[in-house]
Amino acid sequence: MTPRRVMVSGGARGLGAALVQRCLDDGYAVSVGARDPGAVRDVFGGKVAAFRFDAGEPATAQGWVDATVAEVGAPDALINNAGILKMVTFEQGDEDDLDAMWNVNVKAHFRVIRAALPHLKASGRGRVVNIASTDGKRYRDATASIGYVMTKQALVAMTHAVRFAGWDEGLRGTAICPGAIDTELIANLPGVTPKAQRLQPEDVAEIVSMVLKLPNRASIPEIIANTRLESTI
Repeated sequence: MTPRRVMVSGGARGLGAALVQRCLDDGYAVSVGARDPGAVRDVFGGKVAAFRFDAGEPATAQGWVDATVAEVGAPDALINNAGILKMVTFEQGDEDDLDAMWNVNVKAHFRVIRAALPHLKASGRGRVVNIASTDGKRYRDATASIGYVMTKQALVAMTHAVRFAGWDEGLRGTAICPGAIDTELIANLPGVTPKAQRLQPEDVAEIVSMVLKLPNRASIPEIIANTRLESTI
């Protein structure tokens, strides 16, 4: 199969860096969108193209797509990985925290999908992979951030909408819903899975790698990789 041209948001550390490295290992050309493209270049050097993409600056979504087309080529896969977590419950957090999560975890991904959609459809094998969470499938308990859960469930819904946006053109969408990943995002969170039981970033990157290799006839809307035993997922 012709190597893919993949866009990945957030790739300087943690899960994002693992996703970028796996795409490189699979022989793909990679374009990374990040608030600090220089930090991405510090990690990967000239192996990737890095461009500015900031959820707080809506125009950077289209700018990242346009720069990718100009320097890497039209993308045929998009991995929406960037995300933040703030504790927002009925008793904790404020509107600013909730708005920040909504902007980064949902609206930023929506903007990039919208900007990249013509290229993904034109490729005939377009893929959108959204990094959601097990929180995108249920509300676990009172230790969870309600605001975070809301954004991840919205991201899962958006993934299903992607499939309808270009099914006949070969566009497929998958929401990856992992449990706790051993990154800075969940450090010191209450109720989090013990460190020894957490997924490693490379585990999730392996799942994404499989999704990008599947043919159009194998559509997988959601993949849940839990780290704890639950009765519902």
